[in-house]
Amino acid sequence: MYCMAERDAVRIYGTDGAMLAEVTFPEVERGVVEIDHTFVDESLRGQGVAGELLARAASVISASGMLARPTCSYAVTWFERHPERAVILA
Repeated sequence: MYCMAERDAVRIYGTDGAMLAEVTFPEVERGVVEIDHTFVDESLRGQGVAGELLARAASVISASGMLARPTCSYAVTWFERHPERAVILA
């Protein structure tokens, strides 16, 4: 498995190239991204993968100087559990 951070997403791929997990955060207005989708394949569920993806996404968003607006229910809950990351919230 390997993880790839992109401009508007963080994804985990299997060795066969199939996407196994992702969090997406397209820019919805100047300087603001919307964390709108989190997906983890059944084979990886219950292993903390979604939390790792959100942490990496928060780092990517912060490094880009953008602010985040979580609308995906998992992302909303993740930010509630990680108030130290609230500095990037729009």
